[in-house]
Amino acid sequence: MAKGIAFRNRGHEVSRLEAFSDVIFGFAVSLLVVSLEAPKSYEQLMEMMHGLLPFAFCFFLFIDMWLEHHHFFRRYALHDNLTIFINTVLLFVILFYVYPLKFMFTLMAEGLTGGRTSIPAGSGVVLFTIYGIGFTSVFWLLAALYWRAWQQRDELALNEVERVDTLERIFDNLCTGVFGLISIAIARTTGSGWAGLIYFFLAVPKTLVPTIMGRKRRKAEARMADATAAPALATEAAAQES
Repeated sequence: MAKGIAFRNRGHEVSRLEAFSDVIFGFAVSLLVVSLEAPKSYEQLMEMMHGLLPFAFCFFLFIDMWLEHHHFFRRYALHDNLTIFINTVLLFVILFYVYPLKFMFTLMAEGLTGGRTSIPAGSGVVLFTIYGIGFTSVFWLLAALYWRAWQQRDELALNEVERVDTLERIFDNLCTGVFGLISIAIARTTGSGWAGLIYFFLAVPKTLVPTIMGRKRRKAEARMADATAAPALATEAAAQES
């Protein structure tokens, strides 16, 4: 969706907090790598290729998280104690859930390609619970970062459009995180069948939130444009009268 008024970036240099966070994200991605050694046989090559699909899923999910994190610090450049604490917990959760995330996507890839991964009977509920907790934690912590920016909206001198954009990110991450809890509830009440498929319904909030907030943004843009044009029109009118 095209945006007429761009969000003003308050962070122009990479801070120590961002640099440290980037190292953690990079380390997390490195843990997803299929193998640290080049294959020495055809069998090893085929085994590595089987790991490509889950690696791709996890890689792009981490890139999405990193972009959200990057945009936050570019936009607001907050480094207060509460922001540092939320960011630290977020990085901890991301590192802790690297292997559970990779395992879940490996199971999904095996299901798509017809492979077999042995798991104990009834363990799907536990797996979806672990994954759901991590999924919800990550996106609600991202929402908490944006909520901190919303709390500081006056100090940051956010204009009306920037406030709408901030609320959009809060609602988007909150709604995304809810699906982890829904998945856990489904897994624990009806089994693990629909617990994974529910994540495909993320398309609903990912469509509704930008649509609703986009309308609010366009109205805010129009009000800001009118407020900017009013002094110029008044000056022009005064000049004509004189």
